[in-house]
Amino acid sequence: MISTKGRYALRVMIDLAEHETDGLIPLKDISERQDISKKYLEIIVRDLVRSGLIEGFSGKGGGYRLCRKPKDYSLGEILENTEGSLAVVACLAPDADSCPREKICRTLPLWKEYDQLTHDFFYGKKLSDYIGKVKGSKH
Repeated sequence: MISTKGRYALRVMIDLAEHETDGLIPLKDISERQDISKKYLEIIVRDLVRSGLIEGFSGKGGGYRLCRKPKDYSLGEILENTEGSLAVVACLAPDADSCPREKICRTLPLWKEYDQLTHDFFYGKKLSDYIGKVKGSKH
């Protein structure tokens, strides 16, 4: 399950993409537009900066901005940097120990297929795909 942190990270990234021509975006502006507490956003943007997805500058006139063009970010990359692995079952996580049942597990092919679908879904979506889109919008 994708947590609030991952969902909010996507909202922050979309917000930054929609305002990329505005220069550095203060956290308070993102907080107000996205209706997310500034305190919680501080945690999220810290992770996004640490993972190299955005840049942050403090002080007067400071704020945040994307490091790349919106078309160069996949939603999967954003989610994995805030959530960790998107593996659908523990045995498929990158850091999982080898399962003793791997060679005889009847359900492993099912989980691998589902995991691949999930990966392809999120990595096939680009940040730019969601700029200016609102439910019911024809964009």
